[in-house]
Amino acid sequence: MAAYEAVTRLAHPPPVSNLAAVAVAAVIGFTGNELVARYRIRVGRQIGPAALVADGLHARTDGFTSLAVLLGAGGVAIGWNWADPVVGLLITVAILAVLRGAASEIYRRLMDAVDPALVDQAEQTLRSTPGVLYVGQVRLRWIGHQLRAECEVTVDPRASAIQAHQVAVDAEHNLLHARRG
Repeated sequence: MAAYEAVTRLAHPPPVSNLAAVAVAAVIGFTGNELVARYRIRVGRQIGPAALVADGLHARTDGFTSLAVLLGAGGVAIGWNWADPVVGLLITVAILAVLRGAASEIYRRLMDAVDPALVDQAEQTLRSTPGVLYVGQVRLRWIGHQLRAECEVTVDPRASAIQAHQVAVDAEHNLLHARRG
């Protein structure tokens, strides 16, 4: 719809009025959307829902759209009547880019993809746990909003079952703490 409107306005540019009000609204829109975007993205990455991260990216796009509107209003103010429709086309491109990113993030989650940095963080956390001699396979996957880890660790073969269990408990505790931190 944005592309259609932009092309229509390029062919038949309508007059744009109240440029000061448009500019003020654009600045307020950018500021509010960016604050919301940062919050949603941060919380979404902390607790896991890909949809919340995608929603934050959507809010960020809305913020950049407001900045684009500000540029369009500025262009119209200095006599570039085509500035408004060109900004509309730029907004269309931004919408498509964010859609692609959000769809990719949700697709990755549906396919059980986990950020490789999380796997590296888990392996490093396990390696740094006292009593862990070797870290084998580390598998992470999303189950709903929870990240599940299956990890292989080797402890001293001379350790008692109680000591080995305590190392495993410490490793699990360290993983939970590292993920939340």
